[in-house]
Amino acid sequence: MQKPIKFYKSEKQNFEQELSSLKKKLATSSTLRLLVFLSIVAGIYFFFGNGKLILAVLLIGIPLFLYLVSKHSDLQEKKDLVKKLIQINKTEIAALNGDYFSLDEGNEFIDPSHFYSYDIDLFGRGSFFQYSNRTATIEGKKELANILTKNEINNIQFKQEGIKELSQKPKWRQHFSALASLVKVRHPAKDILSWIHNYKTVIPEATSFLPTVFSIISLLIILLVSFSFISAQVLIIWFFIGLGVSGVFLKRINALYEESSKAKDTFKQYHKLLNEIENCDLSSDILIKKQRSIQTESLKASVIFGKFSKILDALDQRNNDIIAILGNAFLLRDLQQANKIERWIGAYADKVEIWFEVISFFDAQNSLANVAFNHPEFSFPKINNDDKIVTAKNLGHPLLKVAQRIDNDFTVNNQQFFIITGANMAGKSTFLRTVSLSIVMANIGLPVCAEFFEYTPIKLITSMRTSDSLADDESYFFSELKRLKFIVDEINPVLSGEKYFIILDEILKGTNSTDKSIGSKKFVQKLVASKSTGIIATHDLSLCEIENDLTQIKNYYFDAEIIDDELFFDYKLKNGICKNMNASFLLKKMEIV
Repeated sequence: MQKPIKFYKSEKQNFEQELSSLKKKLATSSTLRLLVFLSIVAGIYFFFGNGKLILAVLLIGIPLFLYLVSKHSDLQEKKDLVKKLIQINKTEIAALNGDYFSLDEGNEFIDPSHFYSYDIDLFGRGSFFQYSNRTATIEGKKELANILTKNEINNIQFKQEGIKELSQKPKWRQHFSALASLVKVRHPAKDILSWIHNYKTVIPEATSFLPTVFSIISLLIILLVSFSFISAQVLIIWFFIGLGVSGVFLKRINALYEESSKAKDTFKQYHKLLNEIENCDLSSDILIKKQRSIQTESLKASVIFGKFSKILDALDQRNNDIIAILGNAFLLRDLQQANKIERWIGAYADKVEIWFEVISFFDAQNSLANVAFNHPEFSFPKINNDDKIVTAKNLGHPLLKVAQRIDNDFTVNNQQFFIITGANMAGKSTFLRTVSLSIVMANIGLPVCAEFFEYTPIKLITSMRTSDSLADDESYFFSELKRLKFIVDEINPVLSGEKYFIILDEILKGTNSTDKSIGSKKFVQKLVASKSTGIIATHDLSLCEIENDLTQIKNYYFDAEIIDDELFFDYKLKNGICKNMNASFLLKKMEIV
């Protein structure tokens, strides 16, 4: 398979060539439009007084001009799409080179109380979300954040199959994202859904026939006046009658317009995306199930959305003074469009939410598939149900550059706890986040940054970053206790019935060393008694003594060496207890003491 970086560079080059061609076509199109327009004006000028020739010029020139306008609009839309595709490929090239810090950080999803997201930098600058998010809709972005934080361990193999399949459709995914990006949506889908679900009809159903009847009568009056069968005054009177009838419903239609205008861009965007989903050739169960959920017995969901988008666009044209005055005077146009909107809502209100969810699902899955495509060297986890919770070979953190990353082999059995010691900056925290993120990635169906990864699906819970809260009048120590209490409650097999992988970076940091040692040992004993599995990093070497009392405990460490007055780290996980600490050395080295 072609390397991702080569694919993106090739696509970028192809689209740049296509953009250059489109610019030339647009220039030609603009010239032709101008020539046709000038020809129409010249024809009217030269044949002024000859009604038949002027009529011929108009009958030929105006349709030709409108055709050229339509073709120019199509070319402009294609140009905008190609520009988006170029930008998408530029983004991927930059991300693969480690430059992704201009992308959305997802700060709105940061939650210090979550099971793990805050501790492992799932959101924020330099986060996994920032690296992986390629969603193009508001709801897709929220769905991706939800997937990352759900802590769910069901149907992992089905998730893997869906991600694998979409990862092999990079052109389809890019086209989907580019289409979505062309329409800027300002209002969340949940607000639109709320409006549709709670909508109360304001236009009497009995008026549904009125615009059609009124339009026919208007046409007859115009024809009769044209042939002088009736006075033009009748037409003027009819004009004001039309405005009067429209005025009766004006307040209600204005309220409907105000709400429907918020939905216009969303339906314009979503009907195109539904069409992409409907026409995508899929084989994995999870994707086919979603695709089938947007199928109806008669029309395609994309067609239904497209029709509604056109109705909303038609109502929006009431802002044009000519259409507003003449359309309402002779066609009761606003009333006609309002009736269409209400009929659509009545027919499809119960299906819209499902269709919206499918679009959000595919938008989020595209981001996950993009991660898999960008990293063919990553391994899809093999699922087991034996005593080994995780077995990994050359496990690394996916956000670290390959040249700088040090990978580790790692195996932990069910109900086993590792106590990891090590010098400052030796790699303990990075390793904890590596293991944590690998479990999150595995649980959502992603490939993991490892040569081999086999595991028993397990939920994750961490305590690695605690802070005091002035707003809540909480000390650091009390905040830490609350976090530990949260963990104890969640891992209680009687209450939850769930298996958890627990990762802790220091225990009871906010108290004195003696009290910390005693409390930490008791807490570790409680964790072991809960039959959980996990890792505890600590600087407290006395905690390592518990290995002598509990067979479930194993000691590991990250080492540091001082060679020729310089500090060296190998970032390799080793059996045993760390003996080399470096705080004093660093204080002297940096001339602090």
